Amino acid sequence: MSRTLADRLSRAQAEISRRGLDPNAGKSGNPFGGGRPGGGGRLGPGKPISREAPRPPSPAMSSSREHPFLMDLVADEEGAAPQRGSIKPERKTAIHLAVAASDAVRVDIAPDDPLDAPLPRTEQLVTDAKAALQRLAKAREISVPKGEYLKTFMGDVLDEIFGYGPLEKVLSNDKITEVMVNGPYIVFVEVEGQIYESGYKFADDEHLEKVIRRIATPLDRPVDIDHPLLDGRLPDGSRVNAVVRPCAIDGPNLTIRRFSLEKLQIRDLIDFKSMTPEMGKFLEALVVSKKNVVISGGTGSGKTTLINCMSGFIPSGDRVVTIEDAAELQLKQRNVVRLETKKPSPNSTTEVTIRDCVRNALRMRPERIIVGECRGGECLDMLQAMNTGHDGSMTTVHSNNPRSCVSRLETLVMMAGADLPIDVVRRQIVDAVHFIVQASRLRDGSRKVTYITEVVRLEGDMPILSDIFKFEDKGDLPNGKVDGFHAATGNRPVCVESLKQKGFDFPPEFYARRLPGRR
Repeated sequence: MSRTLADRLSRAQAEISRRGLDPNAGKSGNPFGGGRPGGGGRLGPGKPISREAPRPPSPAMSSSREHPFLMDLVADEEGAAPQRGSIKPERKTAIHLAVAASDAVRVDIAPDDPLDAPLPRTEQLVTDAKAALQRLAKAREISVPKGEYLKTFMGDVLDEIFGYGPLEKVLSNDKITEVMVNGPYIVFVEVEGQIYESGYKFADDEHLEKVIRRIATPLDRPVDIDHPLLDGRLPDGSRVNAVVRPCAIDGPNLTIRRFSLEKLQIRDLIDFKSMTPEMGKFLEALVVSKKNVVISGGTGSGKTTLINCMSGFIPSGDRVVTIEDAAELQLKQRNVVRLETKKPSPNSTTEVTIRDCVRNALRMRPERIIVGECRGGECLDMLQAMNTGHDGSMTTVHSNNPRSCVSRLETLVMMAGADLPIDVVRRQIVDAVHFIVQASRLRDGSRKVTYITEVVRLEGDMPILSDIFKFEDKGDLPNGKVDGFHAATGNRPVCVESLKQKGFDFPPEFYARRLPGRR
């Protein structure tokens, strides 16, 4: 048994003894049920664990909260900092036991794999893990909890072995789109655009850091006092950001942005009322006509989802190069080359930035270049690519509206260190960017395309923008939902002739302003 594992088992047992919670004291019986009421015990002969038995639901799962998968919240201990939270001693002990048991089982079934490395959840390994857990519990080499925590012990141990501990219950729910872990005792989730405290908890900082290391290990990225920041992704493509001490004041924190396994299409956004059918058709025209598009929006506004949807209109014959910090784009075309940045690691100190990838992409004969997000000097290289024969390229930028997007692009270009005059920068932007599509997360949690704006020309030193479609916000309804509607503005785009050449001959009334209910 490794020293690390022995230390974890020793700490768990010491915690049990200190609080008088030894679950193996008393009569023997099945540690997973069947012993004396409310008690634990050793594994009794003739009562093996059913390998096909489904995992019992947690008592807290049948809660009275807005969503049944949210656990009931327990008040913090007196004196606990609100940003830190707290955990009941009995629950902390139960989680420690599950972590210690999972380490013991890992050593038993996969002795050559590091404890921090992920283990595939195959049927055979799960069967082996259950058998090992039975054997170790029967030999009293591990302890099991008692009472309500005994019911979920098997599932908790398997989640620790094959997944991300308490987060497995969250990540297995498709309704949850974002997970925000503010230290070990506070976990928020986003459901249908609304944020809730979930009630799930880790045992302590060490437990949460163990999960973060398990995420980082396949990415070959260190997470420690010298490397406290992590950007990466899960195997399913979910975006991950983690911060540990000393940068994280109240303990390690973890943010996971989840993406649907099934790629959404424009018609799905229309069904969600994120845009109208006319707006969807117009976006299709822009992509097919090879207009350069910048998707603007704030954090969590749906920029990546929108660029994924719009990429579905790219003709199959076009060669596309995608460039991202963490691969999230899900293009379905065959002639696609996906590039990802590289962070320095203990095994390789070389760093490859988005700007390096953009420059390299120009030598790969792309028709289109898609940059997941411009946030620095790579914006200048992206604009130059748009201006030099790579029409139909797309990228995203953090900004609040189309006018702010232009200012943001100016700032990003200046970050390249090229020392260009501002009028040259603006000319570059106006020549390169044809349209700005604004995505917004509204106050009721809904996400909508709020502007489709054409970049018309530079008049003096001022870029002239023309809104083609926009979302009219009329306030709030009694139920808290945003009252508003999408509508054309009455402005016809300057590029109407080029759209017509690609087969999108929209009639004049397509751009005419219409109020809801009027055609």
